[in-house]
Amino acid sequence: MTAGIQHIIEPHVQDLGGFQARRLLPSNVFTTVGPFIFFDHLGPAVFPPGKGVDVRPHPHINLATVTYLFEGVLLHRDSVGSVQEIRPGAVNWMTAGRGIVHSERSPDDDRSQEAILHGIQTWVALPDEHEETEPWFRHHPANTLPSWEEDGASFTLIAGEAFGHTSPVQTFSPMLYVDVQLAPETQFTLPADYKEQAVYSVTEGLYLNDAPLEQHRLVVLASGTPVKVSTDRVSADRRARCIIVGGEPLGERHKWWNFVSSRLDRIEQAKQDWQNGRFESVPQETEFIPLPQEPPRPTEQPM
Repeated sequence: MTAGIQHIIEPHVQDLGGFQARRLLPSNVFTTVGPFIFFDHLGPAVFPPGKGVDVRPHPHINLATVTYLFEGVLLHRDSVGSVQEIRPGAVNWMTAGRGIVHSERSPDDDRSQEAILHGIQTWVALPDEHEETEPWFRHHPANTLPSWEEDGASFTLIAGEAFGHTSPVQTFSPMLYVDVQLAPETQFTLPADYKEQAVYSVTEGLYLNDAPLEQHRLVVLASGTPVKVSTDRVSADRRARCIIVGGEPLGERHKWWNFVSSRLDRIEQAKQDWQNGRFESVPQETEFIPLPQEPPRPTEQPM
C-alpha cells in the first residue's frame, strides 16, 4: 500500500428511494474519521419529469448533518421551523443536539422537468458537552464560503479550518471539510493540522503520492502523527475533483439507525421517543419514517 495510506474504503451502494448513494462511512473497518461519522456520495441521479427525492421526516440526536451539492437542488424542512432550498456550493448545517426531525425533498418546481441530484452528505458527531445542545439549522450561501485558487487547483472550505482559511460555518470541534477541483497536471499538498484525515475521490484521474486513486474511494491517511505535507500530495492527470475530511477524534460513539451518542441509554431513549411520537413534528409534513423493527446495519441510515 502507498506510503501515508492507512486504509482504502470501498463504497457500499445504498438505495435511498429512487436514487443511489455510495456510502463510505461508517464502514466495516472505520466508523469515524475525526468527527465525521457518516459520508454519502449522492448520485449523480437523473430524475424524469414528475419524479424526485422524497426522504420523509426522520429523527436525529447528538450529531450534525451537513449537506453540500455539486448539482441540483433539495428542499429542507425541520422541526424547528426551517424551510430552506440548498443549491450547488452552499452548505446546510443542521445541529440535532437533543433531538430534531427533518425531511429532504425535491422542490415542486424542480419536479416539472428532468433534474439531476449530485452531492455529498455527511454527519458530524458532537463532543460530549454539546451532544444535548438545543437543535438549530443554518444555511450558508456559496458566496459566503472561503474559495481560492492555487497552482491550478480550486479550493472551497466547506467547514472548519484548513490551508490558512476559516469557514463561517459554526462547528463544535476541530475539523476540516474541503472541496478541491484540479486542472490537468496540477497538484496540492495536504494540510498537516489534524490527527485524522481522509481523501475521497469524486472523479477519476487522481493520484496520492503518484499512486492512482480509484474513483469513489475514501482513502484514510495514516493516523497518530500529522500528515507530512512535504511528501503527501494529491495530483491529477486530467480535470478531477476530491473531498478532504478530517479532524480530531471525539472518542467512542454508538450508532443505531439515525441516532448517534456517546451513551447507549440515550439511544434507547431516542428509540422510544420516536416510537411513541415524542419528537417535535415537521410543519407541512404528514408522513414519517417508522422506527425499524430490526436493528439496521451501519450502512442503512437514511439522509
